[in-house]
Amino acid sequence: MKSVDEHLSDILASVDPIAALDLQLLDAHGCILSEAVVAGTDLPSFDNSSMDGYAVRVADVASATDKTPVRLPVVGDVAAGSPSPYSVQPGMSVRIMTGAPIPAGAEAVVPVEWTDRGLAEVSIGRAAESGAHIRRRGEDVNAGEVVLDAGTRLGPGQLGLLAAVGRDRIKVRPKPRVVILSTGSELVEPGSPIGPGQIYESNSYILTTAAREAGATAFRVGIVPDQPQQLLDAIEDQLIRADLVITSGGVSVGAYDVVKEVLTRIGTVEFTEVAMQPGKPQGWGTIGPDSTPIITLPGNPVSSFVSFEVFVRPVIRRMLGVEPLHRPVVRATCEDAIRAPAGKRQFARAWLDVQQGRYVVRAVGGSGSHLVGDLAHANALIVVPEDVTQIPAGGTVEVMVLERRLT
Repeated sequence: MKSVDEHLSDILASVDPIAALDLQLLDAHGCILSEAVVAGTDLPSFDNSSMDGYAVRVADVASATDKTPVRLPVVGDVAAGSPSPYSVQPGMSVRIMTGAPIPAGAEAVVPVEWTDRGLAEVSIGRAAESGAHIRRRGEDVNAGEVVLDAGTRLGPGQLGLLAAVGRDRIKVRPKPRVVILSTGSELVEPGSPIGPGQIYESNSYILTTAAREAGATAFRVGIVPDQPQQLLDAIEDQLIRADLVITSGGVSVGAYDVVKEVLTRIGTVEFTEVAMQPGKPQGWGTIGPDSTPIITLPGNPVSSFVSFEVFVRPVIRRMLGVEPLHRPVVRATCEDAIRAPAGKRQFARAWLDVQQGRYVVRAVGGSGSHLVGDLAHANALIVVPEDVTQIPAGGTVEVMVLERRLT
């Protein structure tokens, strides 16, 4: 059997980041920057007011109080979006709106709430410090500054910043398009009547959502029966929109393991056994005229999920051109004694917690690769190395963190 590390290395060696595209900002939402972005302008690009109020000189309002307000002539108005034709001379003021440029000579803005809102003359009942309520040019971003690094995912805040510094287009790596198929004539769509010997299909729901969480655009194709031609047709139909194809089921040594039967005759797919539990039967290669990567996973739900986390998630991250490729791994105290098979790397479902400032983990459920109920109550995987067969209660283990938020 191949080792986990060897199989993953073979897969990653043949996967490259997706070529960058030049997109308009809204089309780039959720994509990954392929270049560092340098601001071409200061932000703000000019001194402006953060309040509706009156631009003044500090000395002219230094003695102002509620009981003894200062009265100043108002020489004009400055609105947002227009240059200021006025300057603030000693003993004068200019009415100003939020976002409007600061007039020459002004040292502070007195908020309108501190005044009687006068038009020709204003009564000011509070002193102002130098620079009060003035947004200075470049106090947020300076021209020439790197505002976003390559590898940044573009969400609302990042796209807002790009627009604010004047960028309308950006080079990004698009989300990989991942197509997911589940194989098996025993599978039935959830919500449909179920007959003897049939089971509701769940793998494609697990894999589609896992691929989306990893950063991909994922398409759930659904169920393909154990018929070679139907499987071949389904895969070929999906290649036009796929950067990566994932199948589950049909990769073992059974008489009806149709994925293995079909793909050994086309493309470059190789099937192997990997020294891991769960998830021993695995397949990897390319298919179609564009040599689209395809990863074939085992059919049991837990095996499929663990295989995704170990092998597929790093591939999607590589296609995105981002680091890290892998889930974070922490060391934790294990509350339970664990037995593991010799010569295989075990991935045990677990619940990771923080207690008194340290990580504590406990196993969740049994080791069966069909136990979806236990998978739903796990937020981590305990990773037991190939050369370890027993871990005592209270021992230290490595834990793959599946959820960022811990209780």
